[in-house]
Amino acid sequence: MTALFFPSIEVTGKRIGYARVSTTDQKLRMQLDALKAAQCDEIFKDHGISGGKASRPGLDKALGTLTRGDALVVLKLDRLGRSVQHLSDLLVRLGNEGIHFCSLAEGINTTTPGGKLVYHLFAAFAEFQRDVIRENTVLGLAAAKARGATLGRPRRLGIEDILEGHRHVTQVGITIGEVAERLEVSHATLTRGFKWAGLALHH
Repeated sequence: MTALFFPSIEVTGKRIGYARVSTTDQKLRMQLDALKAAQCDEIFKDHGISGGKASRPGLDKALGTLTRGDALVVLKLDRLGRSVQHLSDLLVRLGNEGIHFCSLAEGINTTTPGGKLVYHLFAAFAEFQRDVIRENTVLGLAAAKARGATLGRPRRLGIEDILEGHRHVTQVGITIGEVAERLEVSHATLTRGFKWAGLALHH
């Protein structure tokens, strides 16, 4: 790990490290050594869990530990998840909560003035992804209607409610149950809406 440059992570709070390997035969040692070298106060890990899996106990604990002024530190971006949408939403959520983020291998460090741009870029990408989903959904429904296809009974939730609900769950940290209550639908209906729109749920 001596070849890696470890940026100075200046925070008022704690440095919380997170490491993950997707298969049981991979080693966490490289990630743990890097996080220790970055002077993390506490390190959480998931072993044998894929990046695409919604529930990751180690990451859940790490996120639950973080408070304003802390920094989440990983060796590489893909340790947080293999979905760019998930990464974008998670980083937007951290930024909204006043939590810094540092990825050692990519040199991303939001405790620096230049690093703060990262949150703006990921926020823009997350919004772009939702715009694409919105446009594809509207065009798809219009095309189906033009073909005379039977669309089934009307959905309880429109695409705008689904996208906004997903944003509140993934970027603001509101529970699915609370969002469903605000939209006056059941938990199951909202979850089905996310699935229908192709929106993954992580944290």
